[in-house]
This record gives sequence, structure tokens and C-alpha cells, in this order.
Amino acid sequence: MSIIMLRIMDKALKAKGYSIFIIITLSYYLLQGIIHNFAHPITPTYVNDLRLPGFMFGFFFAAMSLGMLVGAPIWGILGDRGSKKLFIVIGLLIYSAGQLLFVLFTNPFIMTFARFLSGFGVSAYLTLMLSHLISIVSLDKRTKFISFSVAMFALGTTIGYQIGGIMGDYFIREVFIVQAIFNALLVLYIALSMKETAVSATVNQRSFLQNFKDAAKLDRSLILFLFALTLATISASTLSKYFDVYMIDLGYSPRQLGTFIMVTGFVGLFTNFVLVPKLSKLNIDLKIMQGIQIISAIIVLVVFRSQYFFIMLYSVFLLYYVMKNAFQPFEQNYISLNAPKEKYGTIMGVRHSFFSTGMVLGPLISGFIYDYNPTLVFDVAAIMFILSFFLLTLSKRALKKELPEKYQNKGLMSNLQTLETPASE
Repeated sequence: MSIIMLRIMDKALKAKGYSIFIIITLSYYLLQGIIHNFAHPITPTYVNDLRLPGFMFGFFFAAMSLGMLVGAPIWGILGDRGSKKLFIVIGLLIYSAGQLLFVLFTNPFIMTFARFLSGFGVSAYLTLMLSHLISIVSLDKRTKFISFSVAMFALGTTIGYQIGGIMGDYFIREVFIVQAIFNALLVLYIALSMKETAVSATVNQRSFLQNFKDAAKLDRSLILFLFALTLATISASTLSKYFDVYMIDLGYSPRQLGTFIMVTGFVGLFTNFVLVPKLSKLNIDLKIMQGIQIISAIIVLVVFRSQYFFIMLYSVFLLYYVMKNAFQPFEQNYISLNAPKEKYGTIMGVRHSFFSTGMVLGPLISGFIYDYNPTLVFDVAAIMFILSFFLLTLSKRALKKELPEKYQNKGLMSNLQTLETPASE
């Protein structure tokens, strides 16, 4: 009965150019952002309470990212061959199991395995929910709705950090248990409300191994772009994880950290609901992404070497969050335009593997650097942004050579048409 009601509402909304199933999908991102960020503001405190070495915080994060790196292409291919909803549900349940294992044991090896398990599980959601969203929106509105999904996740992150910070004032270990319970409720909601998309017969006829081999056949411009994404992710993940640690080490409380993240969430909402849809109409996505890398590098170098850190935090550093939130919908839309509809999950899985590589390398390397010199971590992040800029430039040049003969996708041609003229240089 509930599915029938949803389809009736869907028809009514479609008359206005929207779909109830798109709105429901966006609600998944909001809830995931809330629930999956409960534990983030208290994790540094939890690791410190266990008297583990400082580098272990980065090591745990890297283990989770490694799980995502391994899991993303596997889940992507499975989702293209079968039920995306089924594999999202399985993945999220694995994530809950990993979160519980992380606090039920204090052995660093078991805790590291738990982080890997959580990463492997959540990669199913991250990969397949994105490919699901792309498959149910029209090409001309894709950047817009990807941006909206980022905005909903950012809002959820804001709320989740705030709730987690408040819970952290009263208890630490139990936050992970609360998170696992609410994640199970999210699984139930998805199982009851997610609309399945049709599976391509062509993909289903091919073996898993053959689909895996096909996923590795990428154009040179896209490979360069994905390596640029990896470098940008090294920077972003380093800032994300070691900014938390840095704040706590400077004497700020989990609640103060949660409050700042709440403010960045509102910045993200403005960026993704207002700024990105306007910028996407310019059809200069690659140039925008190049500018984001340079501006981000300058901001990081200025803020973390300032003597007025708290003032810079609520002024200049907020601009970094504008850059961070703007980059994701542009890069995800760009990559989706390189994929046929029946392989959205596969290509997004490859994309997430490169993304996860950055999430592995960033915190892992930075963990050792942070123990030596905390400020140096942020200098390295700035350098990675600059290197990402140069790779994006090389990708753009390679694309110009490939464009006339390899790109027949009208959306991609429209999005990249400015590259055909000298004025785009």
C-alpha cells in the first residue's frame, strides 16, 4: 500500500518536474550524514582515552578508507548486475557490525579490522546510492541534484557532529552503539522506500570478472582526472581528520568542534543549493575545479600559520568549505558523463576507489607527520591541492585531443564545449 501511495505522489510531482523518489533519495543522504557523523567528534577523545599512539587515529581512518577502496568497485559491479537496494542494505549492516566491533574490543589489531569492515560496508552505500541518483534524474538536471545530495549530506553532517559532540559531553564509547542502532533504522527505511532501477541485460550476461576488466579501460584524460581527484582527496581527508585532532589538541572541546562543523554545514547548504546550480550553467566545470584547488591551497597556507587562528577559522577557513562543497558535485557529474547508463555503478565504483586511495594515503602519511610537527600536515595538504591543479590541467589537454573522436555523449559535449575554443585556455 505504501509503495502505491508513493507512486501516486510521484506522478503528481512529476507533473511539476520532480519525482517523489528523487526527494526520498535526497532524504537518504540527509539521514546518512546525521547518523554516520555521530562518532566523528568523539573519536579523537576515544583514541586518547585508550592511550594509543597519536598516529593510530590516522591509521584507523586509513583502514576504513582501505575498506572503501577494496569494496567500491566490487559493490559497483554487483549493483549494476543485480539489486542496488539489496547490496546497499547488506553494506550498511556490515558498517554497523564494524562500528560495534570498534568499541567492543580495545586490541588495536581488531579495532583496525573493524575500521576496514566499516569502510568495506559503507562503500556499498556511497557507490550505489550515487549511481542510483544519477540513473533517476535527467541529464540536464544531474549536476543540480548531485549538488543537492551533497548539500543534504552536509546538513546531516552538521546535525550529526552537533549531536555527537553533545553526547560526547556525557559518554564516549556508547556513541558508537547509538550510531549502530540508528544505522539499522536507516537500513529499514531504505528497504521499504527505495525504488529499484532496471538492470541492463547486457551487463547481466557478462561475467563479474569481465565487468571488472572493462572497468579498468579508461581514457587517458579520465585517468589523469582520477589521479587529480586522489591528490585533492589526500588534502581534503587530511584536513577533515587532523583538523578535528588539531582543535582538540589546542584545548577546544568536542562541543566547540561540533559547533564549528555546524556552521560549515550551513555554508555547504548555501554552496550546493545556490552557488553550484548557478556555476553549472557556465559549462566551464574543469576551469572551476582548477580554481578550487588553487584557492584551497592558499587558504590552508594562510589559516594554519596565522597567529589569530580562531578568527581565521570563522572567516577565511569557511571559504575553504565553499570550495570543498562545490568541488564534489562538479567532479561526480563529470565522471558520470564518461559512463553509459548501464555501468553507472561500475564507473562510480572505480571513481570511489581513487577517492578512497586519497583517503587512505592522506591520514596514514599525515599521522606520522602530525606527531612530528602538526602545522606541517596542513602545508602538505596545500601542496597536494597544487599538484591536483596541475593534473587537472594535463587532463584538460588530453581531453581536447580525445573530444572530437571519442565523446559522443551529448551531455558531455555540452558540458565541455568551451574546451573547443582557444578562449577556454
